[in-house]
Amino acid sequence: MAQKRWKTPGSRNYQPLRVILTLLVVVLLALIVYFLPPVHERLAWRVDEVRADIYYFFNPPEQNAFSPQQQAEMQAVVNQTQTAIAPTLTATLVPTLTPTNYISPTPTQTPTATPTPTPIPDAVRLEGVVYEKQHFNNCGPANLSMALSYWGWEGDQTITAQYLKPNSKDRNVMPYEMVDFVRTQTEYSAILRYGGDLDILKKFIAAGFPVLIERGFKEEVPNEYWMGHYQVLTGYDENDAVFIAQDSYVYADYPNKFERIERHWRSFNYAFIVIYPPDKENEVFTILGPHVDETFNYQYAAQKAARETTELTGDNLFFAWFNYGTSLQLLNDYYGAAQAYDTAFNDILNEMYEGIDPFYRIMWYQTGPYFAYYYTGRYQDLINLTTKTLNSSFEPAIEETWVWQGRGKVAFGDIEGAIEDFREALAWHPGWWVAEAELETLGVVP
Repeated sequence: MAQKRWKTPGSRNYQPLRVILTLLVVVLLALIVYFLPPVHERLAWRVDEVRADIYYFFNPPEQNAFSPQQQAEMQAVVNQTQTAIAPTLTATLVPTLTPTNYISPTPTQTPTATPTPTPIPDAVRLEGVVYEKQHFNNCGPANLSMALSYWGWEGDQTITAQYLKPNSKDRNVMPYEMVDFVRTQTEYSAILRYGGDLDILKKFIAAGFPVLIERGFKEEVPNEYWMGHYQVLTGYDENDAVFIAQDSYVYADYPNKFERIERHWRSFNYAFIVIYPPDKENEVFTILGPHVDETFNYQYAAQKAARETTELTGDNLFFAWFNYGTSLQLLNDYYGAAQAYDTAFNDILNEMYEGIDPFYRIMWYQTGPYFAYYYTGRYQDLINLTTKTLNSSFEPAIEETWVWQGRGKVAFGDIEGAIEDFREALAWHPGWWVAEAELETLGVVP
C-alpha cells in the first residue's frame, strides 16, 4: 500500500492561496492609505466621478424631461375661484411688459436718507479675500468662507461645511442657509436679494463690499451638462467689460465678461448675497434702496423675469419663465407660479429639446416648483418631479427633494413612505430642522 504524502505549506498547491492572501493585504493597505485624510481629500472626488460616469452611462438623466400633467385640474380650480369672486376677476397670469399683479410696487420700508452717491469708478479691485480651492462638492462652503475672510473671519471651508452640509455628499447649499450661517455663527450680517443687475454688483464692489452670486456653470466644464455654482465677485473693469471672481473651482482672480456673468446669473433669478459688519448696515441699505424691502424686491424680480419672457429665446427663455415662477412663489402666488413653471417645463424645455433635459440638475438647487405644485394640490406632479430629481443623481443626496416627496406622500395618505423619506433627508443632512419638524408633526422621534 502506497504511503500517503501530506502537503506542506511550501508545496506548489498552496501558491494560489498565497497570491489571494497577498492581494487581500495589498487591498487592505490601499484602503487604509486611501482613507488617510490627505490622500482621501485628493482622490475621493475622482472615485465619485468614476462612479457617477458609470451610473449616468446606464441611467442618462437628461433623457427623461419632466412634463407637468395636472394643469387642467389647476385651471378648473382657478376658474371656480374667478367665478366665486365675480365681478372682480383675478388678474391674468400671463406676463406682459408690466405684469398686472405687480405694477409699480411700493416699498414698505426705506433706508435712511443720504446724499446722492458719487458716480462709481471705471475699475475697482478689492483686496483681502483669502482664496480657497474648494474640496470635492464643496462650492458653497468654500465661497462663503472666502466672502467672510474679506471682513477678517478666520475660518475656512471646513468650518462652514460642518454647519452647511454635515454630510459632504449633500448636493447643494441653499442661499438662505448661507445667510443663516453668517447671522447665527459669526459676528457679521448678510442679506439675500433677487432680480439683481450688473450695476448693483458694481455699486457694492465700488463701496467695498464683495458680492456672492449664485449662477449657472457650463462653459468652464467642456462636455458637461449645466450645473449650479457660486462665485465671489471682488472687482470689475469697465474698459475690459469684466468682473473679477474668486472662483473656488477654477482659480483666483478669474475674469468673467459682463455678458457672461449676466447670462449665467440669470439661471438663479439673479440672486446675490452681501455680507457686512453690523455697523455698515446703513451703507448696504442705501445701495439697495427700495430693495431693502423683501416684498418690493420679489415684485421687482417678477417684473424683470416677466419682461425677459417677451425678449429672450432658447435656453434664456426657459430660465426667464422659471424665474418668473420663482418670484411669484416667493410672493405666495402659487397658482401663478405653477403656471409659469408649467410653461418653462412644457412649452419651452420639452418643445425645444423634444424630451431631452440638459438642465436636469436645476431641482438640486431650486425648490420653487415643489412649493407651487404642493400648494396648488398638484401632488402627483410634485411626486413625479421629486422622483425624476432623485433619479437624476447617482447618489440622491438632495435633502430638500426627500422632504418634498415626503410631504407629497403625506397628502396621499402614505404616512410610512413619508417617514422613510424624512429620515432619508436626515441621512443626507443630519440634524436638519426641516426634516425633524416633519417627523415630529407625524409623532415620530427624529
